[in-house]
Amino acid sequence: MSPAVRVSIVTISFNQARYLEECIRSVIDQDEAPFEYIMVDPGSTDGSRDIIARHRDRIDVCLLEPDRGPADGLNKGFARASGDLFGYVNSDDKLAPGALKYVVDYFDRHPDVDVLCSAIRILDGSGRAELRKRSPDRFSLRDYASGICTVGQQATFLRRTAFKEVGGFNHANRICWDGELLVDMALAGARFATTNKVLGDFRIYPGSMTGSGMFESPKYYAERDRIVAKIRASGLEIDSPFQRTVRRTLYKGNVLRHLRYVLAR
Repeated sequence: MSPAVRVSIVTISFNQARYLEECIRSVIDQDEAPFEYIMVDPGSTDGSRDIIARHRDRIDVCLLEPDRGPADGLNKGFARASGDLFGYVNSDDKLAPGALKYVVDYFDRHPDVDVLCSAIRILDGSGRAELRKRSPDRFSLRDYASGICTVGQQATFLRRTAFKEVGGFNHANRICWDGELLVDMALAGARFATTNKVLGDFRIYPGSMTGSGMFESPKYYAERDRIVAKIRASGLEIDSPFQRTVRRTLYKGNVLRHLRYVLAR
């Protein structure tokens, strides 16, 4: 890779041929910033690898080998990354046009920031967008533990140093590996920032993890309980059950939060 490469983007893909072309195009068309693109596919059988092959000349690294799940695939991808800024886009999601230029400019202007959480657009399975966007909440370990901290993974970017310091993703976490990474980085002292700029598209449909109800499953709550226990073990204050109920109620009705959704662009 050229020394000018600033951003490394990793996509993990497994049998997502329906959306993979759009995902790839959204990355390789980011021609206003120096980046590299890394594709990880552990064994798709639905034509995804044909799509990857069609764009092979625009993909810098292809890892077509078995892995131990999404988090492990991401770790493998980032192990091959050379950029000083990292981002990852699932194969059914997309980057917004101009996203990487915005990211590079933002981190250049804010050398004290380790993690940037940006706004997202919500798409359905047919690509129709909701009228309102979703703005990220200021990342807080206390809020995360209470379930009132929403961050769009598709529009989250981080410095290589912050990722390496915590050893990457927990490969054993197969449900909320992205949230656990943010928690680990926050516990390690990473500095977070937010912007209302839309930098990614998040697709929700019956076949996606969110659309399938996975985040209401016992496995998800078990993983969250484990992560919350990690926060508690660090000595940080977390809410009591009563405080959590009150703060969740206030969060749902927070007018300013909903106004941010309307103003996100």
